[in-house]
Amino acid sequence: FGYKRGAFTDARSDRSGLFVAADQGTLFLAEIGDLSPTLQAKLLRVLQEREVERVGGRKPVPVDIRVLATSNRDMASEAKAGRFREDLYYRLNVFPLHNLPLRERRGDIVPLAKRILARGITGGHTAYTLAPEAQASLTTYDWPGNIRELENVMQRAMILTTGTVIEPRQLA
Repeated sequence: FGYKRGAFTDARSDRSGLFVAADQGTLFLAEIGDLSPTLQAKLLRVLQEREVERVGGRKPVPVDIRVLATSNRDMASEAKAGRFREDLYYRLNVFPLHNLPLRERRGDIVPLAKRILARGITGGHTAYTLAPEAQASLTTYDWPGNIRELENVMQRAMILTTGTVIEPRQLA
C-alpha cells in the first residue's frame, strides 16, 4: 500500500507501494486465500474505491489496475465457509481460470521436466536427458506439490547425476 516519510520509525522516504507501481497495468497477487481478514478488507476497499491510502498519508492516491489473483484453494468454498470475504471473492472472480494439477494432465509432465532441465544448463554443461524409465517414473507420480515440486525434483536430479542421463534413482 505504500507509506509516507515519517509514518513509522524506518520510513525515511516516501514509498509508493505495489498498487501505485501497477497503475495502468496488472497486479499479480499469489495465494490470495492466505490473506488475513484485515488485508482482505483493505484489498476490497482498494478494488472498490480504485484508490489507495499510504500509511501516514492524508489523501488517497487513485489507481487504475487489473488484478490477477491465484490460490491453491477452492475460493468459492472458502467464501461460503466464511474463511474468505464473500464480497472480495465476487469482486475478484470476474474471469476465473482453473488450471488442472499435474496429476490430471500427465502428458505435460515430461515436456515440463525437459524444459526445467534445459533451463538448468549453464556455462558449457552438456544437456541433460531423461532415461525412458525416469520419464515413466515422472508420469506415474501424483505431484501433490505440482510444478514447484517438479522443479525441485529436477534440480536435485541434475545435482545427483554423474553423467548427462537422469535415471529413476536420481528422482527419489
